Amino acid sequence: MTLKQALMPLLVAAALSACAAVGPDYQRPSLPLPQGSQQAQVDAHWWRQFGDATLNRLIADAQQYNRDLQQTAARVEEAAAAAGAARASQLPQVNASLGGARAQTSRYSSGAGAIGESYNGGLSASWEFDLWGKEARKREAANADLAQSQRLLDGARQSLSAQVAATYFQLLSYDAQLAAVQATLKGREESLALRKKRFNGGMTSELELKQAEAEAASARAAVPRLQQAVRQTEHALAVLTGVNPRELMTPLARGKALDGLTVPLDVPSDLPSDLLLRRPDIAAAEAQLVAANARIGVARSAYFPSIGLSAGLGSASLELSKLFTGPAQTWNFAANLAAPIFNNGQIAAGVDAANARQKQALSAYEKAVQAAFADTLDALSAVGTSRETEAAQSQQLAAMREALRLARLRYDAGYSSYLEVLDAERSVFQLEQAQSDARLARLRAVVNLYSALGGGWQPG
Repeated sequence: MTLKQALMPLLVAAALSACAAVGPDYQRPSLPLPQGSQQAQVDAHWWRQFGDATLNRLIADAQQYNRDLQQTAARVEEAAAAAGAARASQLPQVNASLGGARAQTSRYSSGAGAIGESYNGGLSASWEFDLWGKEARKREAANADLAQSQRLLDGARQSLSAQVAATYFQLLSYDAQLAAVQATLKGREESLALRKKRFNGGMTSELELKQAEAEAASARAAVPRLQQAVRQTEHALAVLTGVNPRELMTPLARGKALDGLTVPLDVPSDLPSDLLLRRPDIAAAEAQLVAANARIGVARSAYFPSIGLSAGLGSASLELSKLFTGPAQTWNFAANLAAPIFNNGQIAAGVDAANARQKQALSAYEKAVQAAFADTLDALSAVGTSRETEAAQSQQLAAMREALRLARLRYDAGYSSYLEVLDAERSVFQLEQAQSDARLARLRAVVNLYSALGGGWQPG
């Protein structure tokens, strides 16, 4: 018999394995989703719309060097290997062997200490006939696991980009606050110097002098606090972007100032629902559901017989020189069938467990969709609210700066006390910090909206 003849039963059985697999075929759950009229697509590089080259570079570095992201990417490689192993399990396994032995028998046995030799070599093949589709379902589940890990990686990339952007905006906000405090400190120190001259000349009271000293000290104390916040935020960005520890000592380069960033256009509220279904977390939840659905078939296949086939072709001889001659040829072909008869409900329990896991995955998928719409609605609301808040803060700050100018004129003309000037200065100082916070809140709201929409959007 030739090798082709020995393996022919395996090839025939493989051709018969195209029958339907046991277990339910996956169908995406039908969910009552709102419909929008806009045509849109995901913008993979949404952060570029802020118009800051430094931000673009930081996110590019984070995508390449962030250690957490590298761990997640390694999990994708692990899942890909598992999927490859599942594919390989559906194919026949072929092994080669070659061996030789030399032995001496006991002097008290037949042969009286004779020395003998034996040699063998050949090929063997085995395959489990996947008549019920168990291996096909295993492969389906492994591919779904791989898809889930890939979507989780996409989600990790999206989350990392959003985190880098939000942290960078926080850094620019601290920069703006620090610049405002330093400018305020400079003005108060100049005012304090003027008060000292007037006090020494008998033109003002000691009360006004001490008030000026207190205001200058208050601004001076705020400077190191903000400087520390700047350094800590720089370090946080350095960790996110994966820089070497030695580079933590280098100040982070800046791009545009906080008020120089471009705020992207507002997103319409009637975007299509399928845009949200592209979110990585929803896609990962659906992949988990696909895998759980496939494993129901794997569990059910345990009810059915398993059929194994094996074949071998080789040679065996007591002399090495005759190992590959015609008379030394050996071959075998075997088939076996194993079927469950009684196992105390173990298979039924396995099926029940698989069904329960599928229900869990279904609930998780439905919750992910529900949370996605809630996140988007919250983000849309925050974008509108933060825009209005920033506009109101700008108007209030402009009015207060004018009030400060008038208060100083009135004080210099002797129409009001120095207390009015101090109150106006404090109000301007607080509003400058609030204005920076309002700008930061608006930028973060836009980032959160991009994340809620699965990475951003572009009109179709």
